Amino acid sequence: MPLRTAPATLAMAVLVSVLLLTAVSCRVTNRRDRSAERRGGGDVESAASYQSEVDEGLGAAVAILIDTSGSMRDDAAGDSRPKYVVAQEALEQTLDATEAFIARRPDFPIKIGIYSFSSHVRQLLPIQSYDRGAIRAALARVPRPGGGTAIGEALREARPDLYRAGVFRKYLLVVTDGENTAGRSPDQVAREIFQKSEQGVAIYFVAFDTSADRFAFLKQVRGDVIGAGNGVELKRALDEIYQGRILAEATTLGEREPESR
Repeated sequence: MPLRTAPATLAMAVLVSVLLLTAVSCRVTNRRDRSAERRGGGDVESAASYQSEVDEGLGAAVAILIDTSGSMRDDAAGDSRPKYVVAQEALEQTLDATEAFIARRPDFPIKIGIYSFSSHVRQLLPIQSYDRGAIRAALARVPRPGGGTAIGEALREARPDLYRAGVFRKYLLVVTDGENTAGRSPDQVAREIFQKSEQGVAIYFVAFDTSADRFAFLKQVRGDVIGAGNGVELKRALDEIYQGRILAEATTLGEREPESR
């Protein structure tokens, strides 16, 4: 009897071993897939279009990205203050115009998020309905400059938050004084956003004390860049983009239909 059952016992042992190896392999593969997803920011399928995580309606969301790399601690041209302080003040004054817009269009919500970036990206204010006090508090938390300039990573980090804001119109507004020195290049990220958002995310740059030609690629993704050599020009550029384009076009270009998001 033992001689007749030995082959069956051996076969069972082999089957158990195969099953165990398969289970281990699946766990390893799943871990690798999750790691790849984390490294890729969740975009495992690179050809897939972005999808909103919530129902969307009327309104506009703006993610404002402020450069706090080392060069932003230099004094602004014609000013005794550092560039990052001048930028904070200009942004605060520009965003104050939102109150007048809301008074005219209370049915059209404006949501603002604020981020800073150097070698790394920091969220200072989650994208939320406009609140003057919250915005001023967030701008007051802009860190002292230091480190590199991760423009592409800042775009990539803020973009998903626009798809959680619950509004159709989506914008990225970047204030920077230099070229990308860390992480993915901004032209690569901008093209990816342009394609995968199906042109649903508009990207604007203000080149503060640097050549606007560095960001000429924005024209290829239907974005734009405006140069600003000093604080006065910075405020003028921000007003043109925020009031003259974002707030104006948000209500005049029409809303994207849900099926085309």
